[in-house]
Amino acid sequence: MSGLFTPTEVIGHRGAGRGVVEGAAENSPASYAAAAGAGADWVEIDVRRTADDALVLYHDAALADGRAIVDLTAEECAAAGLVGLEEGLAAVPPGVGVDVDVKSVMEDAVDAPSRRTVSLLLPHLRREARRRRVFVCSFDPGVLLAVRESAPEVPTAWMPYVRNPLDQAVAGAAGMGCPIVALDARSLGRTGDAPRPGRRSVAHTVDLAHRAGLEVISWCPDPVDAARFAEAGMDAVVVDDVPGTVSALKAAAGEGPAGAG
Repeated sequence: MSGLFTPTEVIGHRGAGRGVVEGAAENSPASYAAAAGAGADWVEIDVRRTADDALVLYHDAALADGRAIVDLTAEECAAAGLVGLEEGLAAVPPGVGVDVDVKSVMEDAVDAPSRRTVSLLLPHLRREARRRRVFVCSFDPGVLLAVRESAPEVPTAWMPYVRNPLDQAVAGAAGMGCPIVALDARSLGRTGDAPRPGRRSVAHTVDLAHRAGLEVISWCPDPVDAARFAEAGMDAVVVDDVPGTVSALKAAAGEGPAGAG
């Protein structure tokens, strides 16, 4: 099956990983550079809209002080240390793909269609798709349907909720016409987890998804599970430990010993 990925590729979660990794804060140019330098094929970025319809890179709905991003202006977000989308995209090294995690907000349900997070994002997606590999993932199926309609050249990934059952995840992605399904590693079962009645094996899940025409990625396995998922044929993994995962995948492929990461 041909697709977006050459299995198994590594996607740096929020760049080089969540939080601050070796001095680089998540969702920052420094984090994207660190991820690429450590061997990531892609970086994942989190996109939110502001009160004045700018797009910034931030995972949580609110700052640590409780202020909601959607209630702040771009200037206020910058003062709080947030990076704008354009600055972030410009910092992603050439040849590195971008996984755009769209964080829609409740206000998207009532504001003018032109102000919705996905509407503001579409021009950026079209531009990025002309110069690098890019795909959109989201917990919000409305975002995925909007991208499919308005920017069909950009692949979409259905990302169900934390620990979402695999049955609904795979069937849902196929039903919405997404070419990718993004599964929480906890849904698949991590090394050391107790067996869960009815849970299919990783290999069974990946094979069935592939037969449905889907590529499969998982967030956020550790290096041990990333290598196990790769052995089962998974197409990509979104990880916090980029160097550890790159090393584990090379070791699993017989290309050298795994590093500490």
